[in-house]
This record gives sequence, structure tokens and C-alpha cells, in this order.
Amino acid sequence: MVKEKPNSTRQYDAEGFRRRAACICVKNEEENEVLLVTSSRRPDHWIVPGGGVEPNEEPKTTAAREVLEEAGVSGVLGRRLGVFENAERKHRTEVYVLLVTEELPEWEDSKVMGRKRKWFTVEDALAQLSQHKPVQLSYLQSLLSNPNDKVP
Repeated sequence: MVKEKPNSTRQYDAEGFRRRAACICVKNEEENEVLLVTSSRRPDHWIVPGGGVEPNEEPKTTAAREVLEEAGVSGVLGRRLGVFENAERKHRTEVYVLLVTEELPEWEDSKVMGRKRKWFTVEDALAQLSQHKPVQLSYLQSLLSNPNDKVP
């Protein structure tokens, strides 16, 4: 199912959940630092970059596009951490790991809405996400749950 919204088309699965994709952006192969961005709704909150899957777009393509738009970074897309459900907002988000190889000095959301990005230790990122984003917290916990399965 598809719903039109200004500047985007929302995709829904058969159960009515909005299809989304996101990336846990890591600074190095040790995966001990992750990149968070400020929320567009709450600029004092840090979140994992991600967004809606567009029509005829693969979730991994969405994930890479969204981190470029929201965080101004690109890199090597690694393993899929899983699909995470937010029952309250009726979202299902496919989450990947991205090893960052390039950080743009300016990017779309930094210019349009003043979005910021910041590298956090995994522990500090867990603390940030635990305050306001319990589902996104589970993304990061999933990254930690299998430390032998690092980005190639």
C-alpha cells in the first residue's frame, strides 16, 4: 500500500505498518563509536538516522540515502541487524550497519533544518537513546549482541 504525503510517498506493508530503513553508522571496524543526528521534531534529542522506504526502492538503498540526507555521511553498507517494530507509531524499520568513509562538511538537512550530527561512544549513544527512543535503543543493543559479526 502507498500513501502520498508532501515531498514523500509512504509505503506500508500488508499489516499496515509503515516501511522504514535506518543505519547504525560506525566510525571504525571496532564499532565503538556511532553517529547520531538531532531529531527534526526535537532538536535537543539525538536519534539514529533513517526514514521511509520509497516506491520500488530496496530498504538497503533507503538506509544509505537517508544517512546521506540526514547525517551527511556515506560509506560501506554492512550487515543487516534486523527488522524492528514500533507498535506505537506502527513502523517497521530494517536496520543496517554503515562503516562511514566520508563526512560532508554540509548536507541537505544541515542546510534546510539545521540538523547536527555527533559521534558518540557506544555507551553514550545507549544513554542518549534510552531517554527518548526505546526502539532505536534496541537497534544499538542488536549491534552489541553479536560482536563477532563486524562490518567487512
